[in-house]
Amino acid sequence: MIVVLESDAHALEDGEISFEQYMEPLAADYATAVLEAQDRFSYHNVIGQPTYPMSRMQAKRILDELSQSYNDDTPDVVHTLLRRKINIDPSPLRTLVLSDQSGKQLNKTLTVMPLPHKPPPVNQDVIDTLYDIRTTPYASSFLSRLLGFQPSDRPGIIACDWRTRPPWVDLMNDVHEHYTFRHPDAEHPTRVDAPIEYTTLRRDHLPQIHELLNRAFWSVTDSLEYNPEQCTIVATYRKLVVGAAFLSSPVETYITYLAVKPGFENAQIATSMLYHLISLNPQKDITLHVSTTNPAMLLYNRFGFKAEEFVVGFYEDYIESQTRGSMNAFRLRLRQ
Repeated sequence: MIVVLESDAHALEDGEISFEQYMEPLAADYATAVLEAQDRFSYHNVIGQPTYPMSRMQAKRILDELSQSYNDDTPDVVHTLLRRKINIDPSPLRTLVLSDQSGKQLNKTLTVMPLPHKPPPVNQDVIDTLYDIRTTPYASSFLSRLLGFQPSDRPGIIACDWRTRPPWVDLMNDVHEHYTFRHPDAEHPTRVDAPIEYTTLRRDHLPQIHELLNRAFWSVTDSLEYNPEQCTIVATYRKLVVGAAFLSSPVETYITYLAVKPGFENAQIATSMLYHLISLNPQKDITLHVSTTNPAMLLYNRFGFKAEEFVVGFYEDYIESQTRGSMNAFRLRLRQ
């Protein structure tokens, strides 16, 4: 690299001295610097021959020779690649010199990082123990995420919901915490969270289901005779029945009941029961009647039920006349 002083630059611009005259005493030093740089960055190729980076003048000379050879013959692939390479980087020597100088400047501000510590040797006994594991404990299994932290011993269980927090459960927790706060010296039982379990109908459910449905349109005892594992969904919290959904039979697939215990509303229990009831009866049309003023219409619409018929006075034989709800009903159908 040649640095021109500012005074010499003005002399060159004013024509007081020509460029050749200015460079003549420096030519020998420049040639020596080029040779020293080439020697410094030289290396031996795969066949042992010394290789030197080209200067800009050498690259220009090679390009001129290639251009002259192209006038007569079509250039081959090797010459084309060589010319392209030289055009991209016409002076490898200059690039190496500049990068070497910039690297020296950067190195002044860099510090050497300490070598990372070698990781401790692997305990082969631990590896062998891990590979010897052939089964997964229930508490760590995917099944525990579906059915809960403790395996349920109740028959007919379909799903287990640990996330839902019904209002009644929150109220009971508040009552327990308030009592604990008011009586700190008393002995308090530990409250353990319990899930909402969805099961098929069992005989021990019947008393609570009758109480839940209060004035039943008809007895649900016969539901045990029509494939309860396919036509019934019962939601329980611990041993308390909090919801029920029934089909009349696996052939007729008419929803006779869908009810949730007070205090457990707005907890997606009815939605879950309806979902499981539909899942147990795939590829079957499901029908039901619902009062025209029943908010459950929105729930049925979300599942794809469509109104097929408007029935006047459908509930007159089943509901007292003082009831605020409408006696009229829609007949809905879910086509699958």
